[in-house]
Amino acid sequence: MLNMHWQKARDTLRQWRDDNLRSSEEIVEIWQDVLVNYVHKLGDEKWLVYEQVCLAALDCHRLDIAQECLQALDAQFPGSLRVRKLRAMEFEALDRYEDALKLYESILQHDESNSVIYKRKVAVLKAQNKIPEAIKELSDYLKKFMSDHEAWMELSELYLKEQDYNKAAFCVEELILYNPHNHLYHQKYAEIQFTIGGFENMELARAYFAQSIKLNPRNMRSLYGFFLSASNVAASPKCSALKKKENLKFAAWAGLKISTRYQDQLCDDSQVKSVQGMLGLLSLNPTT
Repeated sequence: MLNMHWQKARDTLRQWRDDNLRSSEEIVEIWQDVLVNYVHKLGDEKWLVYEQVCLAALDCHRLDIAQECLQALDAQFPGSLRVRKLRAMEFEALDRYEDALKLYESILQHDESNSVIYKRKVAVLKAQNKIPEAIKELSDYLKKFMSDHEAWMELSELYLKEQDYNKAAFCVEELILYNPHNHLYHQKYAEIQFTIGGFENMELARAYFAQSIKLNPRNMRSLYGFFLSASNVAASPKCSALKKKENLKFAAWAGLKISTRYQDQLCDDSQVKSVQGMLGLLSLNPTT
């Protein structure tokens, strides 16, 4: 039981709204223990609080609280698109996915520019494991909102679920174009190329792992990927003598870096043993 004055509780929720913090469990607790008995003192701000508490209750699957808030909002704002969105989210929580999709469609008929609703539709399709349908929905969304970085990353992940690696790579290419200084985008692209495999893709993976390391030298995942891709290129029968020598040096450099990081306790023992084993197979001397 919280021991908090109602004004302090109101100010806390107001600050979380301003900071765009979800804090769902804390919001539900504040509502139950304090504000539910003082909602009449909040003036018009109570409608924002009802909306905030409703979202938090849905996050925590407290459908009783969510229903209470929705009833109050419905009575005050009949036909409101924002209330319809909350009702659709309640349907999602109840696994009434078709009802949720119908409501989202009705909202889009009145507001085609509502990006949140498009994303909710994708979430509903994902929840039903309808990945191809989710891909189509998200692709249509990106035709309207091409600069949405989160949507491009989500679409990439959906393509990866379908093992459509080339299309997943295309999505990450878009992200790199928008933000070429984000080391995680370069790492993601390198990992996809590494998964596709083949000599050319392995070289491409090595190059993008290298760029990721350049942007963030402490990215251990990229460093390990750089080591593996350089090792694979060096071991390929397609690799020329000159390229093999070059990639052996790359692998040796990366292996030394990984071992050094391990000494700083930034890398797990299994990775180091794997690296050391591969260094031995490639007849490398990490000190050169």
